[in-house]
Parts: sequence; structure tokens; C-alpha cells
Amino acid sequence: MSENRDGIHLTDEQRIDWLRLIRSQNVGPRTFRALINHFGGARAALEALPGLARRGGRGTTPQICSRSQAEREIDAADKMGARFVAVGEAGYPRLLQAIDDRPPLLALRGNPDALTRPAAAIVGSRNASGAGLKITQQLARGLAAAGFVTVSGLARGIDAAAHRASLESGTIAVLAGGLDRLYPPEHAPLADAILAAGIVLSEMPFGWEPRARDFPRRNRLISGIALGIVIVEAAKRSGSLISARLALEQGREVFAVPGSPLDPRAEGTNGLLKQGATPVTEAADVVAALQPIIGRELPAHELKSADDGPPEYDEPAPDERTRVIGLLSPVPISIDDLVRLSKTSSRVVRIVLLELEIAGRLERHGGGLVSLV
Repeated sequence: MSENRDGIHLTDEQRIDWLRLIRSQNVGPRTFRALINHFGGARAALEALPGLARRGGRGTTPQICSRSQAEREIDAADKMGARFVAVGEAGYPRLLQAIDDRPPLLALRGNPDALTRPAAAIVGSRNASGAGLKITQQLARGLAAAGFVTVSGLARGIDAAAHRASLESGTIAVLAGGLDRLYPPEHAPLADAILAAGIVLSEMPFGWEPRARDFPRRNRLISGIALGIVIVEAAKRSGSLISARLALEQGREVFAVPGSPLDPRAEGTNGLLKQGATPVTEAADVVAALQPIIGRELPAHELKSADDGPPEYDEPAPDERTRVIGLLSPVPISIDDLVRLSKTSSRVVRIVLLELEIAGRLERHGGGLVSLV
């Protein structure tokens, strides 16, 4: 791996190792970063996975992505004209690097220039009203005229309207499945139209059919890429409200279009306004709020190390491991509290947590919280 003024650049071998690690069982974005930081690189982390799982209490070896599997996925990307971009490399969305659970690798297809411009997300109801579709088109065109790229999820209704209204200026579609598994399937022509000036991207493996749980995961990328997110229509229990919550957690601006109190599709957006979201009736409202942010750098969570090297694993003493595990339960607890209450070092606590996670016994939450599964 080399570094230059534009960031890091993975070699072909390192890209395969990174892909193998993030595709291995029980390795999510946060765990990936912890493994890289602890073991010095993806290859060393891959070699350590069986031992970590065993010490974490798992009786069998977790499924580790093979080199041939990773190579097949890279070949599939090549055939589609897609590429894998690693966090820290030129071409990775800059703002996305600032979120705690950003993907180590993204599969990108389309015009990379779209990722160099300021972005605003627009999401809303799949069962959109005519008025909702009209205001979405107006917002997307107004944002495009102000130099923004729109971001959305390629879903029916509001998402599709936002993409279509900004095809010429550039739009970013974030998928819940693999790049070759569009949902809904009828939006394949729209996805193809996006490629000329925009980007279609996914963190999921090629061939991955999206499940219900994958859409909230996708939503964190929609808000993470953008400076702010506009909710046009959202029912009381809506995925768009999940997007708004994630945006707040990421420090993004949240906007909502007011709707009729008689329309159930406006119940969620009107609720957001009561909670302090910025009301929006035209694109200028969004531009005025986001322009002051554009010149301010957001902090990025960098990998402490990404050079492959020998593992530096010091197995915790049995009593240390017992104390840490004894403090864990299904109720989330902060890692800082674990360090304080276990009267051991941060390094020991993080090693034990890695062992448990690779064994499938730990769940990580936002804000540095962890719990036993």
C-alpha cells in the first residue's frame, strides 16, 4: 500500500485481502477497523480469525472468505465496469469517511466526478402523492442548479423522482443489495441512465439479494454521503425516519417538507418538524443551510495502520478475560465503562471484544456501546 497527497492506494493483493476480510463471517465495518488497527493489516487479521473465534468461545471456525471468492467478485465488478474503492483512497466519498461504521470497501459504477461535489440526500415515501413527487422534482432541480449532487436509494416514489429530476446534473444511487441485484428490478433502466453523470454504489457483495434489514443499513450511507437529508413524505413508521435518525447521529442536517395533517404520508415529516427539523418549501432553504458547511472539513476516522505486518496479539490473562466478559450482558455498555470497571487496559478490553465478536457473541451499537448477543 502506498500513500500520496490524495490518500492511500491499495495494491491488488491488499484489495483482495481487504475484500476477503470484510466478507468473512462476523466481520462488519467497525470490527474490520478494529482488526486492521490491532493486527496491522488485513492478511494478518485473516490469519488471526480462527484463534480469535476459539478464544471467544466459538467451537467452530467462522466462515472466512476465500481468495477465489474475492477474485470472482472482483471479476464480476470488472465485467460490469465497476471498481472497488477503499476508505482513504481517492474516489471514496469524503464525508462518508467521517462516520464510525463507514464501509471499508465500496463497489462503484458510473462517473467518479459525482463524488467530488457537495451532496444533498432526498428520500421519502414509496407510495408518494402527486404533490410529493412534484416538490421532489422541484427540490432536485433547484439543488442541481446550485451545484449539488442528489443522493437517494433508487426506491419507488420519492427516491426515483429525485434521481430522474437530476440525471443531467448528476445523482448518486445507493443500493441495499449487490450492484447486480437492483431493487426494485424495474429501475434497471433508471440505474443505467444515472451512470453518465452520476454513480450507483453498494457495500454489499455481488449477487446479494436485499433483505428488509439491509435497507436501514443502506440508509446510513445515503445520509453519510450527504451534507444533509430532505424527507419529503414519510408515514409514522417509515424507513425515511430511520434515515433522519441516522443523519442526526452522523451530525448531518435534517430537513422536512411540511404536509397536510390529513395525509398519513405526512405524519412522519410533520413529526420531524415538531422535533426541530428545518422546514423546506424550496431548494433555497436547503442551500442556505448547507452552504456554510461546505467549506468546513468534517473529521475522518482514520485507520491507525493499514500496512500488512506481523500480528501483535498478546492474549489476555484468564482473569482479565473473565472480568471483562462478566461485565457484559444483553444491555449495551460503553467500552470506556468496561475499561474502568474491569480495572484492566483498553487494549485488553478491545482484544476480548474482538474475540467475542468473531465468535458471534457480541453486538456493537452506535456511540461505542457493546452488548452480548
